[in-house]
Amino acid sequence: MSQTLRGLIFSAALCLSACGSTTFTSTWKAPDAQRVDPLGKSIAALVISSDKTRQRDAEVYLSNDLTSRGARGVPAHMLIGYGHPDVNYARAKFKDAGVEGVVVMRVVGHDQTVIVDPGGFSGSAYGSFGSYYSSYGVAVSYSTGSVQTDTVVTVETLVYSLNQDKLLWAGTSRTSNPQGIQSLIIEVADAVASQMSRQGLIAR
Repeated sequence: MSQTLRGLIFSAALCLSACGSTTFTSTWKAPDAQRVDPLGKSIAALVISSDKTRQRDAEVYLSNDLTSRGARGVPAHMLIGYGHPDVNYARAKFKDAGVEGVVVMRVVGHDQTVIVDPGGFSGSAYGSFGSYYSSYGVAVSYSTGSVQTDTVVTVETLVYSLNQDKLLWAGTSRTSNPQGIQSLIIEVADAVASQMSRQGLIAR
């Protein structure tokens, strides 16, 4: 295989992995769910994680994203702390703070694939001894190769109405190569908002 063709194939593989976005493998909407307007409403951002620092940062990013969309985003840890407190305690704390809904996110999968270009010698001079000897190796090129790690993170997102005490929407998404927790949260939140809007549950 020529060096040029190999390079084009490897570049295409990198683009497919590195340039990927968030896609959904499944979504669900409550059959009787009515269109909701989050404008001005207090919505808690709850990220399920055993790592307190990661949970705190993720909830701040998610609450900021909710606020940018017109709601009043509240990091759940500011109301109920960490460590999965009792549901009645959490519900009471949310109610006291005027929270009307909760957006829950949880990472349920983290997969990595390594893409390798082994490199090697190539060039038109390799076609025959005569062409190689005549060019004295000038038409020969060598690639040291490359390695790219493709990371895919699977996130479960749930949207609850506390006023109705029911699940309104659920989705499982896959995000390719997020650049950290902030990038992951923002990209998934944007994809969720777009999907819910297409399903007529919220205004975009």
